[in-house]
Amino acid sequence: MPLRFCVALIAAAALAGCAGAPSGPVAKPDTPKGELKGTAWAHTPQSLAASLQNAAVVLPTQATGGTVYSGKWSTIPTPTKGKVPVVLFLHGSSGLGLKAIGEWQQWLATQGIASVAPDSFTLPDRVTYKSPIDTASYERMHALRASEIAPALTAIQAAPWADSARLVLAGTSEGAVPVARYTGKEFAARLLFAWSCELNYFVAEPRNALEPDKPVLNVISSVDPFFSPTNAWLGNAQARGWCADALKDNKQAVIALIPGAPHTLLTLPQVQAVTGGFLASVLKPR
Repeated sequence: MPLRFCVALIAAAALAGCAGAPSGPVAKPDTPKGELKGTAWAHTPQSLAASLQNAAVVLPTQATGGTVYSGKWSTIPTPTKGKVPVVLFLHGSSGLGLKAIGEWQQWLATQGIASVAPDSFTLPDRVTYKSPIDTASYERMHALRASEIAPALTAIQAAPWADSARLVLAGTSEGAVPVARYTGKEFAARLLFAWSCELNYFVAEPRNALEPDKPVLNVISSVDPFFSPTNAWLGNAQARGWCADALKDNKQAVIALIPGAPHTLLTLPQVQAVTGGFLASVLKPR
């Protein structure tokens, strides 16, 4: 059954106690000074291969036939037992060291879903940044991240434990931009966490390539510090802070705005409830 387009204001009642408006003028904060470190903007063949070999992988018991596997792609045990749906996940600018990513992958395994998260930081002297920086530099980073999808997808499709008919492309923050822009047709659905799909300081143009006939889940905080209108240097006075315009014609899209949530929200109970229901609907055995 197709998912209808909706906006889920999770725990909206929590906002009821925040009624008072400021009694005086509020000073507009200065735009912080951004920072760039590193010199490498594009993967080498070696670093791209390593991004997969060093990928964080979690396989559920349905795939292993025993205990949950949690480790790198390079050490996946063989043989495996059965085919399972797989989420290909692109991490944000903090990399795989973010604790929430591993916890989220473990949670996916409890749902019978495998996950593969390539490691973008296998590129020696890879550029890192503190926002805001110039838009051209962001676009170079988006191109680097987009290059990580194809080799990981090819490897997943060849894996004996992967159900190639039930693949999901997902990303958070920096990693969600190439997910929204991906032009391939291989994935059954997409998950966009902590990204608004809009024109703002982070992109020259949104360049969304979301398929109108396939399910998309967009989850973001209503006060996201980077991509909501609460960011004084967002760079777009008309921005709404979520993927409303990008998904307005998609009747299988779900958008969840989480009031008061932080930028990293993968493991919040209400986010897992929405994500779990979405994936259960999308990944029904065929």
